[in-house]
Amino acid sequence: MGCCVSTSSRSTCSSRSNGEKVSPSCLEVGCCGQKRAARRTFSDHVISLHHLPSIPGRMFTNGKNQSSCMFTQQGRKGINQDAMVVWEDFVSEDMIFCGIFDGHGPHGHLVAQKVRDTLPLKLLSFLHSSELKSNGNGLGKACFKENIEPDTRESDKDCSAKDKLSSTWREAFMKSYKDMDKELRSHPHLDCFCSGSTAVTLVKQGSNLFLGNIGDSRAIMGSKDSNDSMVAIQLTVDLKPDLPSEAERIKHCKGRVFALQDEPEVHRVWLPFDDAPGLAMARAFGDFCLKDYGVISIPEFSHQLLTNRDQFIVLASDGVWDVLSNEEVVEIVSSAPTRSSAARIVVDSAAREWKLKYPTSKIDDCAVVCLFLDGKMDSESEYDEQGFSSATIQSNHSGVNPIESDEGQKSEPSLHRNGTVRSSEENETNGALYVEVEIGASSVDDQNWLGLEGVTRVNSLVQLPRFSEERSNS
Repeated sequence: MGCCVSTSSRSTCSSRSNGEKVSPSCLEVGCCGQKRAARRTFSDHVISLHHLPSIPGRMFTNGKNQSSCMFTQQGRKGINQDAMVVWEDFVSEDMIFCGIFDGHGPHGHLVAQKVRDTLPLKLLSFLHSSELKSNGNGLGKACFKENIEPDTRESDKDCSAKDKLSSTWREAFMKSYKDMDKELRSHPHLDCFCSGSTAVTLVKQGSNLFLGNIGDSRAIMGSKDSNDSMVAIQLTVDLKPDLPSEAERIKHCKGRVFALQDEPEVHRVWLPFDDAPGLAMARAFGDFCLKDYGVISIPEFSHQLLTNRDQFIVLASDGVWDVLSNEEVVEIVSSAPTRSSAARIVVDSAAREWKLKYPTSKIDDCAVVCLFLDGKMDSESEYDEQGFSSATIQSNHSGVNPIESDEGQKSEPSLHRNGTVRSSEENETNGALYVEVEIGASSVDDQNWLGLEGVTRVNSLVQLPRFSEERSNS
């Protein structure tokens, strides 16, 4: 099923196999149909899924690049079902894509990996189509302005450009999410009936920040207040079944929402005719056993303008947010000895907190991406001192496919909306997104999936529906 967007060797800024930095403006889109000299278009880039690991600027294992670092660690529930990605020069030189994907269910690690690899390509495919339409009619429908600086004296023209930019990216996220879930449903080799994944994704384009979110992975930002003190700003809302709007939709679709007696703080989604599967989130990719009963893959979308007070953004799976507050994570990142070590230190801190706060529970998988908004990172020597050399990257992913080595399983505690979530006045837009994924031809291995076994604080699923085994055997 072809969603292939990649780089052609004919391009004037083609990627080099030796990892040398590609020249600027790759996949650049003009603003409102205005052409630029030596402009590079989407048609100059076409890469298939199996070429993804070799793309310069794309990182999906523990490490760092020019402006970010990432780290994941397997918990004690079985195979790591967390996946993560950072893709620099995503559409243009000033653009970056980041994402965290937390799988759950027997095949959650495969779902998370598939979404990680395919969702960014679907965004590129949509933007490519928009550019073609723009060039065809001369109206500039793909009006991707490189940067819109915040200005309290914006003219009507500036407001119109900002609205068009936001609308285009909203449509891109919506369409990509919808196509992702559609592809998962029809994939012949990946059973997503009782398996799924969260997704918290962002695209930073100059001072513009676009976010799409489903599930309970979270994005926060470290910013300086008027006193130059660091504060935590929550950028996404954990989409749990106990949110009134989520619960209303699920109940309207005949799904049930309630908490078990031994975990009254964790509301779950249940089938109308069976006490299963007990999904601890209201939106997810996959989980098709619940898609007719109110669970959706339409994410919340938001667009906001960054300021010079905004320092960094942290994306993380709920294995981190279960035990660390937004403020604690911001403090950890801002006080890290080197930027390249920040993600690893957050994961290490979360692992310690799991042991202290929940000594009888199995530690959940943790994945963290730290994006520094000034685009600066430590020198190579500092990076190597932190133990992130390329020779040691793969050692952090035991029990995982060597190509897709950052996968993790999710756990679902009750996470409350943080008091520092930006108000509607600060957010540029809010809305819904849709996604769809395509999984490669990788077969599902007989892994020991321990997510429903043993003592654990909160699982994404309580048990599989009785008819799921009958379905898989039929």
